[in-house]
Amino acid sequence: MKKSIVVACMALALVSSVFAASKKKSKDAKSIKLGIWPEDTLTADIAMHEEYVKTFNTFFPDITVVPAYYKYATDNFVPLASSGQLPTIYDTWFTEPQKIINQGFAKDITKEVKELGWDKKMNPGVRDLLSKNGKIYGVPRDAYALGLMINVDLFKQAGLVDKDGLPDYPKTWTDLAEKAKIIKEKTGAAGLCLLAKDNAGGWHFTNIAWDFGAVFEVQKKGKWVAQIDTPEVAAAFQYVKDLKWKYDVLTADPTNEDWGTGFRSLGTGVAAMYIAAQDAVNQPTQVNGLPVTSLALEPLPAGPKGQYSLMGGTPYMFSPTATSEQVKACLKYLEIMGKSPSVSNEAIAGMSADAANRMNEGIPVIPPFPAWSDAALEAARDKAEKPYRNVDMRLYQNYYDMVQKSGNVKSEEPMCAQDLYAELTKVLQAVITDKNADIPSLLKKAQKNFQSILDSEVN
Repeated sequence: MKKSIVVACMALALVSSVFAASKKKSKDAKSIKLGIWPEDTLTADIAMHEEYVKTFNTFFPDITVVPAYYKYATDNFVPLASSGQLPTIYDTWFTEPQKIINQGFAKDITKEVKELGWDKKMNPGVRDLLSKNGKIYGVPRDAYALGLMINVDLFKQAGLVDKDGLPDYPKTWTDLAEKAKIIKEKTGAAGLCLLAKDNAGGWHFTNIAWDFGAVFEVQKKGKWVAQIDTPEVAAAFQYVKDLKWKYDVLTADPTNEDWGTGFRSLGTGVAAMYIAAQDAVNQPTQVNGLPVTSLALEPLPAGPKGQYSLMGGTPYMFSPTATSEQVKACLKYLEIMGKSPSVSNEAIAGMSADAANRMNEGIPVIPPFPAWSDAALEAARDKAEKPYRNVDMRLYQNYYDMVQKSGNVKSEEPMCAQDLYAELTKVLQAVITDKNADIPSLLKKAQKNFQSILDSEVN
């Protein structure tokens, strides 16, 4: 008798558990967690998204939008993904999709993207980054190409402007060092904010080194081979070392400078120049207070072996547990934001709202670097943004002219880019903290470390 009661209770508990799990799963299926929600401090951006949600609910009245600000980071992504806590949609960097796909942390969205015809409108190079074995795992938010951000006020104070008051920006890396020295002598501000705290230091350094002829990795006989210990990389590191010890034009401690502090240094007048891209003009302005009239974006200088601009970007990817309905809902939300190749009325309204918000928030309203290849989209975006243009485009046109020339834009290194950046940052830290740092020895160690990573992760 007692045994029968126990069995019955266990059965009832099991049914209740299954019912509860089923109910939770059903509830979860009727919501999307937006990891692309703005952070709490960006109140105007949040208000704009709240309007997007209202429009979204006219298409998906039964789906609840759950705001979930998320910022991709290499140190916490895997634990978050492994524990099933990824938002339904999240963004990352162009260096990461293949790794994320291989780890099983991204949803195959081929069917949903093809139904909309977006696969044919995606920049082919970007589509390749987001695909594996013919399947698509993400869509681009935007792309970028690195340039040289300039604090125009500091250039004016240093007398480095032409007759129209436009900055006399450096055309070569040697020219940059010399102009940085003039700026420091005449204004007291650092000529350049160089990053050397985390992987962003190595990221920026690869672009400098390409101009000195560096090639960081090559494929030989089916295996990837590190190319850090070369005369070209050594020359680029010597240049950076000279910025610190010969010209003395860097901020007080580059080993404490990361992506965010770089924009703060530029925006607050601590530094006159900073390597950055068109997708982040909100950082020195909206975030750090620089007037839109005081910011310029110029081409990166040329080196002895060329002039390149590193191309990267931000893709949207989706939780591997997302349902097809949730993916479709997220894609519709992107359309409403104006972050898709669609030129629907909702998409154009989203583009206009975004441009108006940027203007109101003191952010330069400038053209994007295209991640989608669609003439109709470009025309629609230009028309939607034109009424809100708030800058003298002469402060940006040289940059756009440079990055639109064939051969000037290069994608990030294809294999283990973040690991490469980490190794290069170690060398950066050494050469700017030790006047007697031995570059050849440092490069031999970095070469060995990175080759070991390529062998274990790729070869």
